[in-house]
Amino acid sequence: MPEPVGAVHRFHLAVPVDDLAAAADFYGGVLGCPMGRSDTTWIDWDLFGHQVVTHLDDGAGVRVANPVDGHDVPVPHFGVLLDVETFHRLAERLRSNSTEFVIEPYLRFEGQPGEQWTMFLLDPAGNALEFKAFADDNQVFAR
Repeated sequence: MPEPVGAVHRFHLAVPVDDLAAAADFYGGVLGCPMGRSDTTWIDWDLFGHQVVTHLDDGAGVRVANPVDGHDVPVPHFGVLLDVETFHRLAERLRSNSTEFVIEPYLRFEGQPGEQWTMFLLDPAGNALEFKAFADDNQVFAR
């Protein structure tokens, strides 16, 4: 579902880390990324306008899932931040193709900073993908 030439969407990338404090020192201190929302197992970072999330991984070499807003979010995963209309068109396209969702499309953090539409699915190789949309673009890194 390509966008018109010139449309700009930021990327969202979640990466596993074995030490959240060391990740915070590096992303926040060394790289100078402003911190967004966080929890005990993850931190959002503003990496030059892109959303990078460090998720704590126990190092067992298996895919982990961290609880976010009552759902088990697969880590690692890669995603794209879309506008709300494009998000819903894509969700409908996926449903019409009988896509099996890891997390069905829903409104996450409803009424809170960072409110967003989100959905997770796996590609044929098992890579987790997230597509999300913020009604208010200023909320991407809101705390």
